[in-house]
Amino acid sequence: MTIEPKHTAGIGTAVQPKATAQVRKRRSGKRRSGSLRRREAWTGVLMALPWMLGFLLFTAGPMLFGLYAGMTRWDMISPPRWVGFQNFIRMFSGDDRHFYRSIGVTFRYVLMSAPLHVVLGFILASLLNMKITGTNFFRSMYYLPSILPVVASAVMWSWVFNPDFGLLNHGLSMLGIRGPGWLSSPDWALPAMVIMNLHYIGPSMIILLAGLQRVPQELYEASQLDGANRWQILRHITFPMLSPVVFFIIITNINGSFQTFTQAFLMTNGGPRYATYFYMLHLYNEAWGAFRMGYASALAWVLFLIIVAFLAIHFRLGKLWVYQESD
Repeated sequence: MTIEPKHTAGIGTAVQPKATAQVRKRRSGKRRSGSLRRREAWTGVLMALPWMLGFLLFTAGPMLFGLYAGMTRWDMISPPRWVGFQNFIRMFSGDDRHFYRSIGVTFRYVLMSAPLHVVLGFILASLLNMKITGTNFFRSMYYLPSILPVVASAVMWSWVFNPDFGLLNHGLSMLGIRGPGWLSSPDWALPAMVIMNLHYIGPSMIILLAGLQRVPQELYEASQLDGANRWQILRHITFPMLSPVVFFIIITNINGSFQTFTQAFLMTNGGPRYATYFYMLHLYNEAWGAFRMGYASALAWVLFLIIVAFLAIHFRLGKLWVYQESD
């Protein structure tokens, strides 16, 4: 029995060119999309290249060199001499009697300054969020001091805090109050620095004002219809919606407060009796006063780690009170 083959040659010759064309078209599309992705990736790299170079040259590079210098004894005249962790051992063993003192002063300043910035910034933002005449003028007036040069502000505040003819004590005397010595008093010098720092409350106020303006008004209207009072509205609506902004402001104020230097350097130089001897002032004196650049580099790295630790704690605690829209 003979089985004759089926005539399928015609079908094969008709289907094969069509399938091959589709495969070629698919491959060429993949090549084009891959080439487009590579071009976009290189374009992105080229756009980010100036920032990347700036970061490597002016941030990462100096930080790594500072870590190396922190493990050397270097006076900027003779070549650096490797000493390992001796600078850090000297720091924490108590040989540097100003190390813990400067940390204590800086910690107290941070704990006083950062909460005040948040509280007073929120109060000012709430007042300036009212729809009354002249709010734009007052917003500008409260923000204007924050753009003044720090040196000029330090000189001005030195006159304000003068115990004999200063504006602040003169105003207190008109109320029948004898003003303190402020910058000349060990007990009042640090609070005076905190008061002066409120001079720069403008950015915190503006950010909080922007946060208040993004709170949906429908939430306020609904809460008022439900009979909520002002405290309940503040607690259950305003603060939760504003908590991410407060979180950000605390971060910026902690970071800035730990690096306070210019005010103390110009106004008190760390006095009286080391009452305003900030950590950055101690670092400066070690680097440019005693020319112990290696030890100063170690101090800088310790400050960096302290700030990172504070921010890590803040981020961990922020999960307990910062409201996220996804929640």
